[in-house]
Amino acid sequence: MPAQAIASDSYVLALSWQPAFCETAERRPECREQSASRMDARQFSLHGLWPQPSSRSHCGVPATTVSDDKAGRWHSLPIDRLPQELWDRLRIAMPGTRSGLHRHEWIKHGTCMGVNARTYYARSLALVDAVNRSEVARLFADNIGSALTADAIRASFDNAFGPGAGRRVKISCVEDGDRRLIVEITVGLGGELSETPDIAALIAAAPPTEPGCPGGIVDAAGFQ
Repeated sequence: MPAQAIASDSYVLALSWQPAFCETAERRPECREQSASRMDARQFSLHGLWPQPSSRSHCGVPATTVSDDKAGRWHSLPIDRLPQELWDRLRIAMPGTRSGLHRHEWIKHGTCMGVNARTYYARSLALVDAVNRSEVARLFADNIGSALTADAIRASFDNAFGPGAGRRVKISCVEDGDRRLIVEITVGLGGELSETPDIAALIAAAPPTEPGCPGGIVDAAGFQ
């Protein structure tokens, strides 16, 4: 029986560093067309917003659709049409829309939020925008091509969103030859989400997490 959407007050916001992701996914359309002039070359991209616990997924989704999702047939997954303004924002914030990532994230995670797709993505974009306006995004943009430590990244969250915020952040890396690249950060959130979030309060309400990767290079656009 498929899981059902129920109220949650615990989430993970997953933010990708797209150039590093593309080093491992050269054939994806959003990666083949990547350039230094695109927004995703110098700011975080939306991977997903995941209600917790992580075992909750595909809420109320028919088995055939779950099968398509798990098989990677993302372009066939159903999603309600998003308002044009929201869709235009999402295509920039989530380059993976070219590969149907928005459909996958909605089917796997958004269906467990108890809201429609428009609200799910409006809330997701508000959170991404808050991080991309912060000192955290400036730290990454100022260090493209250089290495950052997990301690420095977590400290930037403390400066941007209050003491202890960095303890709610986990860093993920990938190995690319002899380079270790920062590919993603995940941020714990707690409380009620909205389209005008107090992200500092949401982060403060989440439980601490391990730092994950000790640090790596902030990759530049283009295949190295």
